[in-house]
Amino acid sequence: MKSLLSRRGSLLDNAPSFLVRQKSNGADHFPAPDINTDDEPDDASGPAQPSTRVTPLRPASVPAPQPGKAALQAAQLAEWLVEQGSLTTFRTFRSFAYSASLLFYPRELTYYAVLYNQDAVWRVLKSGDLGAAESAFRHFVEHTMRLADAEMRRAHLEAQNEQFSRLIAESEAQIERVRVDVQSGSQHDQEVALRQQEIRKELAQLEGKRVAAQSQLNKLQRQLHQLNTAVNENVPHLPTVR
Repeated sequence: MKSLLSRRGSLLDNAPSFLVRQKSNGADHFPAPDINTDDEPDDASGPAQPSTRVTPLRPASVPAPQPGKAALQAAQLAEWLVEQGSLTTFRTFRSFAYSASLLFYPRELTYYAVLYNQDAVWRVLKSGDLGAAESAFRHFVEHTMRLADAEMRRAHLEAQNEQFSRLIAESEAQIERVRVDVQSGSQHDQEVALRQQEIRKELAQLEGKRVAAQSQLNKLQRQLHQLNTAVNENVPHLPTVR
């Protein structure tokens, strides 16, 4: 038995480094091995040797820090207003009444992502990590673009309506000019038609007068011819003097 216990002690002394011996105030013992009574005499006895429980060491699991949201935090508006005079603008984006900026505070090595509405501060996020601040800035830019979509649509529709109003006014003015031209042409047509009618009447009258005058002239010429003939008949025929 003594040889067996001494062999056990030597094994524990040469144990690997991942095993430690934990001594406690209590009586923690290894369970006694089964010993064949045939190998040892019955009267072998001795004081019980204290045993030590050996447990393997395991690496402690330490939770890794979570990047991203933990690096961002909301900044107090009063704090930001105090520091804004010392801020350096890294990036900025603006669309209509909305804008976003990425700012840097050199004194504290802090980055600010700021969202504006009507040039007034709306939201402020700060971080000591540039990547996290840039992510917040891109988020604000996307939010600004979504908000500005309605403004863009409104501006486009207003421009279209103004263009349509202008085209309508121009078309109405052109129609009015054409109507005036048509009315003026129609009036001239009527005046010309009346004038032509009067001229035709005058021509008919003049033609009637011409025919009557021609007839009277022919009659007078015949009468004159007859008178001349009668006068010539009474003229004596005298011999020609040579």
